[in-house]
Amino acid sequence: MSLSILTIMIILPLVGGLIILLLPKSYKEFYPWISMGILVLLWYNFLQVYRGFDTQTAGYQLVQHSEWIRLSLGKTSLFSIQFIVGIDGLSFVMMLLTLIVFSVATLSSHKIDKKEKAYFSLLLLMLAAVIGCFVAVDFFLFFVCFEFMLLPMYFLIGIWGGPNRSYASMKFLIYTLVGSVLILVVMLVTAMSYSDEFFSNEFKKMVFSFDFRLLDDFSNLRKDGLLSIKNPNVVLGLPARALMFFFLLLGFGIKLPIVPFHTWLPDAHVEAPTPISVVLAGVLLKIGGYGFIRIVYGFFPDMCAKYVHLLGLVGLIAIIYAGFNALAQQDLKKLIAYSSVSHMGFVLIGFAALNAEGFNGAVFQMFSHGLLSTMLFVLVGVLYDRTKNREIKNYKGIVQLMPIFSVFAGVGFFASMGLPGFSGFIGEFFTLFGGFQSGNLPKYIPVLGVFGILISAVYFLWTYQKMFFGTLQVSTNFESKLKDLNLLEIVILSSLSILAIFYGLFPNYLFKFLDTTINYILK
Repeated sequence: MSLSILTIMIILPLVGGLIILLLPKSYKEFYPWISMGILVLLWYNFLQVYRGFDTQTAGYQLVQHSEWIRLSLGKTSLFSIQFIVGIDGLSFVMMLLTLIVFSVATLSSHKIDKKEKAYFSLLLLMLAAVIGCFVAVDFFLFFVCFEFMLLPMYFLIGIWGGPNRSYASMKFLIYTLVGSVLILVVMLVTAMSYSDEFFSNEFKKMVFSFDFRLLDDFSNLRKDGLLSIKNPNVVLGLPARALMFFFLLLGFGIKLPIVPFHTWLPDAHVEAPTPISVVLAGVLLKIGGYGFIRIVYGFFPDMCAKYVHLLGLVGLIAIIYAGFNALAQQDLKKLIAYSSVSHMGFVLIGFAALNAEGFNGAVFQMFSHGLLSTMLFVLVGVLYDRTKNREIKNYKGIVQLMPIFSVFAGVGFFASMGLPGFSGFIGEFFTLFGGFQSGNLPKYIPVLGVFGILISAVYFLWTYQKMFFGTLQVSTNFESKLKDLNLLEIVILSSLSILAIFYGLFPNYLFKFLDTTINYILK
């Protein structure tokens, strides 16, 4: 069997992690280089995908479909799980974001000075799982990759994190495991609720299928199945379709995260080392949003339309509540963590709009936030590496000591507050515009969502003014350590700044990959 380029992209990080595990500790200086080498190979393969990608094709491209797990009774197939990978416009954009974020995280990992073998192996394992999530066309494969991300992140926070790392990593694991269980229930119920007429004669006796292309097509839904639309089955006082919808809403909502299931995120960010905060905010939260489009809306568009008010209200609460929480923070990293929760609220409003403007805006917002949160956490890491302190009150007027750092901090802060000319503005504009255009979403939701932009402007401007301007007031110990950016830090931050400005000025370079796919999903 020949491997598709997408399968190779899943395997490459696993091979890199295995190589690192097999190398003796005396070669630890090569671990970061091996990790970067794997990312270079991934970028090369992604460029091949880009060259052959057809932006006018709505469905999956570069599909590889082969049997993975099969149970039989004699000659009768009882159970079969397929390995199916493919890429469309939505997963293409998420793959691009993944490679950008993991490249930054790997470059930022050069200061890891304990258990380097385990660290870089876990980082590559998590990269393989994330890629697997975004290219999976099979629910079972998606779920396996979704689960595989949990343990690497648990250990990366629990071993290399801050003083309260044990608490933060355990809280992260418990919250996300609860969400995973809910998703698992839906996976099993939906697979058993669709007919086997989709299959070829060879697999005609299959009982289950987890193929996304089957599960998002109502014509394959069994009329007497648990998820029947015409004759709804009541479970726990709700129609089965509604119950499964809420299970998915909570499962992916915890990952996004939505209020009030967001409390694991600030704790995880505060304790995680800088590269892991970069991955967590830049990519892992986006898998929750990706799940909303691909699975929640893909499987239950009728329930999304029925509960559109709830989706929009949850997004609005996240914007306002997390925004005020960010305003009250003194720890710079915690402020950025709460700003992430707030910005993910715009994603939910975009979904709730149930139109092309809202969906495109939501995906653009995820991509933009991935770039900007990566940049912000790198900036926090620069300060923390030098002073081991993140308290805003301990810094004032540091533009005099770190002028280059201050410029990049300004770019990150102004872009994150949605200033025109940066990618943050495009995402927020289209999610709110989609909300205003929606015929189902109450207009007060996008109207009040605008105030979320004002709140973010307040806490970002307040923080920037307090830390960078005015008379220099830092402790003597800090002053001697506050050196400006080195070459590697300049390369990382300038690259992210250029991308934030580029996609802010030329958003169509992202929208052209999304437009056909989003319209197909909505149809």
